[in-house]
Amino acid sequence: MLFRQLEYFVALAHERHFARAASACYVSQPALSEAIRKLEQELDVPLVRRGRKFEGLTPEGERLVHWARRILADRDALKQEAAALQTGLTGELRVGVVPAASTTVALLTDPFCATHPLVRVRLEMNLRSAGIVERVRRFELDAGVLYPDQQDTDELVVTPLYQERPVLIAGTELLTGRSGTITWSEAIELPLCLLTPGMRGRRLIDDALAGQGRTVTPQLETDSLVTLLAHVRTGRWASIVPQPWLETLGTPAGVAVLPLDQPPVRALIALVTNKAEPGSPVTRALIRAAHDAGIHEALDGV
Repeated sequence: MLFRQLEYFVALAHERHFARAASACYVSQPALSEAIRKLEQELDVPLVRRGRKFEGLTPEGERLVHWARRILADRDALKQEAAALQTGLTGELRVGVVPAASTTVALLTDPFCATHPLVRVRLEMNLRSAGIVERVRRFELDAGVLYPDQQDTDELVVTPLYQERPVLIAGTELLTGRSGTITWSEAIELPLCLLTPGMRGRRLIDDALAGQGRTVTPQLETDSLVTLLAHVRTGRWASIVPQPWLETLGTPAGVAVLPLDQPPVRALIALVTNKAEPGSPVTRALIRAAHDAGIHEALDGV
């Protein structure tokens, strides 16, 4: 059995198409097909359902592709471990990040990069928590920064980073005469722009309102926190965003921030990594960085 055969098998499982898998592996389609046939012969089980085109993996293939991903991940970890003994930690770190942590992730990755300057870090932004969990489980990502609640994290190591709370932001003229806190009922009377339904940050808002028998239908919705801030800066809009996001970017001039109360809302942001032992040295170093970074304290105990 060759690593190359496993790489082709994993690529085919990911691409679900022979030609695209061959292109991803920089080989011809016949070469990829022949390598997978030889792997099937060696394992003595069919891995791929074949017709005039790719028709999916067999039940055996669906079970064994997880082992193929694990073997390739362990191979890469072995190379990283050996390189670390000679030159220090090297390699690539792939991290998936939910939109709400798009700025706070710097509190983790910046000190990590400073400690390990030979490691290349690739951040994939604007992902959903469920998608990140699945890709970490399949070794397609080394780690994720996400909302762990409502996710199946049995096969993952969960390292808490900080607690997030939503706050109202608005042009100061929209909040004339207001100070202290604002209730959710009062907030939805303002001209709101919010995250799109289905995003975890939006579900926090909808769940808080549902507990009071209220709903909200904003005129403008987007999947970008930066877009929300841009609209609020015009002075005509209000929005509800994660408070730690403002801690890292700062509050723009002309924008006021009010904590939301009645009820208060909290959500955990955590680092997740694959529980497989011993794990790659790069991933282990990221977990250590998460413990050492003190992100919770840096965000004023949010």
